Amino acid sequence: MSNILEIKDLHVSYGGIKAVKGITFDVEEGSIITLIGSNGAGKSTTLNTIAGLIKPESGSIFFEGNEITGKDPNFIVSSGITLVPEGRKIFPDMTVLENLKIGAYLRKDDLSDDIEWVYSLFPRLKERSWQLGGTLSGGEQQMLAVGRALMSKPKLIMMDEPSLGLAPIVVRDIFSIIREINKQGTTILLIEQNANMALKTANHAYVLETGRIILQGSGEELLGNESVRAAYLGS
Repeated sequence: MSNILEIKDLHVSYGGIKAVKGITFDVEEGSIITLIGSNGAGKSTTLNTIAGLIKPESGSIFFEGNEITGKDPNFIVSSGITLVPEGRKIFPDMTVLENLKIGAYLRKDDLSDDIEWVYSLFPRLKERSWQLGGTLSGGEQQMLAVGRALMSKPKLIMMDEPSLGLAPIVVRDIFSIIREINKQGTTILLIEQNANMALKTANHAYVLETGRIILQGSGEELLGNESVRAAYLGS
């Protein structure tokens, strides 16, 4: 498989503070890749920069061989990349169905088949189709955030802390859906504070520390790495 995303020597600063310090990594098409690290390591900054929400100081981002560095977020979405943001950020005063349709705001074709596909992944969303997003449980809101991102028919979906604040049984459901989405052909780039679950799910993982990649390997390799276990797995 070829690389769908390539990050080369990326530097990102916030008001004089360097958040990302020259990271380089690839995302293979069809894979699940995870970035793990403590708070402030630069993980969310990396995803937001790829999504066009933050302009990098220097470095390059290539998607399907085309440079997208610093492009407008609408261009990034239309190219085939979507972001499920940390904190879900659904529209609380809109229904489930309206939230899903917002995810397809750049599309001009018929949405009905894709709405039914999202409902097949998340049957609870179908049951609550006319319910306001703000009245859903945390797990249901996360499902809605993922479903909304899928409505743009992305080739690459980026997820920022999808399990944050959710009960363990709901976390298992979310990761089961992540694997299913990947199995159906979508590449996934994942940030996840539950490092154990992320490494068990990912094909390949990168460990970030203070804006730099300090370690990489398969999910299985990093699960067995003593320093990773001590720092992120509590053992």
